[in-house]
Amino acid sequence: MYASDAPPPRPPVNVPELRRLKSAGTPIVAMTAYDAGFAAVLDAEGVDFVLVGDSLGMVVQGEVSTLPVTVDQIVYHCRAVARGLRGALLVADMPFGADATPERAFDAGVRMLKEGNAGMVKIEGAGVKLDAIRFLVEREIPVCAHLGLTPQSVLRLGGYKVQGREAAAAEQLKRDARAVEAAGATALVLECVPSALAESITRELSIPTIGIGAGAGCDGQILVLHDLLGVSGGHRPRFVKNFLADGGSVQGAVRAYAEAVRSRTFPASEHAYA
Repeated sequence: MYASDAPPPRPPVNVPELRRLKSAGTPIVAMTAYDAGFAAVLDAEGVDFVLVGDSLGMVVQGEVSTLPVTVDQIVYHCRAVARGLRGALLVADMPFGADATPERAFDAGVRMLKEGNAGMVKIEGAGVKLDAIRFLVEREIPVCAHLGLTPQSVLRLGGYKVQGREAAAAEQLKRDARAVEAAGATALVLECVPSALAESITRELSIPTIGIGAGAGCDGQILVLHDLLGVSGGHRPRFVKNFLADGGSVQGAVRAYAEAVRSRTFPASEHAYA
């Protein structure tokens, strides 16, 4: 192939593009990554949204939860991932304790953008976290919210459990979703939420929802890279599918995942919760 025959680079995905994708009804493809090599594969296969998640504590470091992950570690992995990206939006997870106050969240967020080259940060929860979301957005740091099963709350929740099944919990989750949008969040991750509830929230909000274990009614989907490749140890959650088994290679697995999300064939009913 001559250089002139190569496809032009895609425009970088940014905050307005996420809203455009929602408005157009085009599913958003999101995945985690923790290094430049895998990031380059995701970018080449058209992934829109790459998260350096605090999941790195479990899938990279072998911890039993995400709680030990530090801001320094998130910044380190963001810098690596950023080197592999050309078009995808890089999102940095705010680790446990880093968003305890708006000021602490701002300090961490500044590092993630300036040192890690992220384009957005992700904050788990609502309630007291709303002040942090608002504080960051007012100071030009885009925020992706995260509701439902929030892994940083594992000690309070007593494990990794589906959230929002009871009527009162579902109504609270809807209120929280409206609240994070009102506080200025640009997007919302919904994790381990009944499909009907996630779809209802998605219809109500103007910001895009990204589901993980939240059914096909969200505006997009995200999976942890190691889960998608079938290399995670221990219990495999219901919402996980091993795309490497059919894809035949890492590139093929990522391509198959992206195509399945955009065609809305993933997640199927067996990957969702009622």
